[in-house]
Amino acid sequence: MEPVIEMLNIRKEFGNFVANDNITLQLNKGEIHALLGENGAGKSTLMNVLFGLYQPEGGEIRVHGNVVKITDPNVANSLGIGMVHQHFMLVEEFSVTENIILGSEPTKMGMINAKSAAKKVQELSELYGLDVDPYAKIKDISVGMQQRVEILKTLYRGAEILIFDEPTSSLTPQEITELIQIMRRLIEEGKSIILITHKLKEIMEVSDRVTIIRKGKGIGTVVTAETNPNELASLMVGRQVEFKTIKGLANPTTDVLNIKDLFVTDYRGIEKVRGLNLNVRKGEIVGIAGIDGNGQSELIEAITGLRKVKSGHVFIKGQEITGKSPRKITESGIGHIPQDRHKHGLILDFSIGHNIALQTYYTEPISKKGFINYSLISKKANEIIQKYDVRTQGDHEPARALSGGNQQKAIIGREIDRDPDLLIAALPTRGLDVGAIEFIHHSLIEQRDKGKAVLLISFELDEVMNVSDRIAVIYEGQIVDTLDPLETNEQELGLLMAGQTNKVAHSHQVKEGGDSHV
Repeated sequence: MEPVIEMLNIRKEFGNFVANDNITLQLNKGEIHALLGENGAGKSTLMNVLFGLYQPEGGEIRVHGNVVKITDPNVANSLGIGMVHQHFMLVEEFSVTENIILGSEPTKMGMINAKSAAKKVQELSELYGLDVDPYAKIKDISVGMQQRVEILKTLYRGAEILIFDEPTSSLTPQEITELIQIMRRLIEEGKSIILITHKLKEIMEVSDRVTIIRKGKGIGTVVTAETNPNELASLMVGRQVEFKTIKGLANPTTDVLNIKDLFVTDYRGIEKVRGLNLNVRKGEIVGIAGIDGNGQSELIEAITGLRKVKSGHVFIKGQEITGKSPRKITESGIGHIPQDRHKHGLILDFSIGHNIALQTYYTEPISKKGFINYSLISKKANEIIQKYDVRTQGDHEPARALSGGNQQKAIIGREIDRDPDLLIAALPTRGLDVGAIEFIHHSLIEQRDKGKAVLLISFELDEVMNVSDRIAVIYEGQIVDTLDPLETNEQELGLLMAGQTNKVAHSHQVKEGGDSHV
C-alpha cells in the first residue's frame, strides 16, 4: 500500500535547538496514525511542518508519492491536508458558517452567498454525524461543538488528510467518546488521520499504528494491536512509568482550610456554589470529584480571591480570608495551581524566569528599597527549572515558547517553592503526558507528607481516586458526600456526580455487584 503522506528525515531547528531530528513518518490511506510523545517532544512542530506553518531545514515530504514543498497552509489545503489545532482559531462573534467559510467565501455576482455556504455546511455536518447548527454563534456553543466547527472547516476545504493536535485536551469524557465516533466516521468515508496525543487509553482505543517521538528524535513505529500502554509509556519517556501512584497512608491533623456555608454566583448572577461546607487538614489530599460546571471554578476563584463571595466564610488556619485580595490570600499561606495556566498562571510574553518570580518579586531579598535584584530572580528560576525538570533553553525564554507540560511544571515549582500551608491544584495534569502526570502526582503527595494540606480538583476520576485521601463529591454547587477512595469505586462516584443520593448510589452498586463499603 502506497502511503498518502511520507515525511522523510525531517529536520527542524530553532536557532541552536533541534526540535525535529531527522524524523520519518508514513500515513496510510484509511488509517488513524497516532503521533505519541511527551510534552515538548516535537510532535506539534512536525505537524506544523506538514501543514506549512514551519519550513524544515532538511528532509522531504511526499503526498501520494509525489515530492511536494508546502510553503504555507494554503498549499497544504490544496494538497488535501487540513489541521484541527489544539487551541481553536475561531471568531467568537461570528456564526458557525461565517467561521467555516472565512478566507474561502463563496460568491455570487460579487456578493458572499451565505445561504449556499450554510447549506453545504449542513450537508457536511449530516454526512459526518457532526450535528452542528450552521447559524449558531461560536460564543454560544460548547468547547466540544467548537471543535466540530474546526473539523468542518477542514472538510469544507476538501481535506482528505486530517491532523488532530491534542484534540481531547479540553473535552469532557462524553465529548471525547463522541469525538472518537466522529473520527471513525471520517475513516469510513475515506479520510486518513494523524492524531497527535499523549493519552495512551485513547491511542489503544482508536489508532491503527503509533509513531513515537522522544526529545525530537523518532523512536519507531508500532502496530497498536501488537503493543500495550506500558510499552508505549516506556518508549515515550525512556523508562518504566508508574500508572498507579504509590503512597503511604495519610496522617491528617488540624484543619488548614475551612469553608462554611459558602455561596458564590457566576458573572450572570446565578448561584454556582450553594451553601458549600468543606475542610482540608494538614497532611492530607482532599480531591473534589464532579462533572464540569457544578461550581468547581467558582469555588476555587472564591477561595483564592479571584471572585467575590456572595455569603459564607473561608478560613485559613483559623483566620478568615473571605473577600481579601488575591495577594493577601496568597500571603496567608495559599499556593494556587490554576485550571487555566494561560489565563491565571502565566504572562506568556514574559520570560519563564520572570513568571517564576511573579509571586515573590516584591519581597526580600529579591526586592530591596524598591529595587529588584534580577540576578537573584535568575538564580531562583534556574533552581526551580532544574528541580522540576522544566525543559527550556534558559530562564530568559518566553513562557509561550514552552510546551504545556513544561509551563505547568514551572507553575507547580513556583507555587511549591513558596512553601504554602494549603496547595490548591486545579486540573493540574490536564493536557499532560504520563511522565509529567507521574511527576506532578508525586509532587502533590510529597507536599502532603511534609504536613501540608492539598486540595485537588480534577475531572479525571482515576486521578481523584489514585491521589486523594478523601473524596468530596460536588453536585450543583454543594458537597453531597465525602468518601474514602479505598472504599468506593468509579461507578458509585459517577452516580453521586450525576445527582444520585449516596443511599441510591450504594444500593445500585450492590445490585450491580460493586464492592463499596461506604
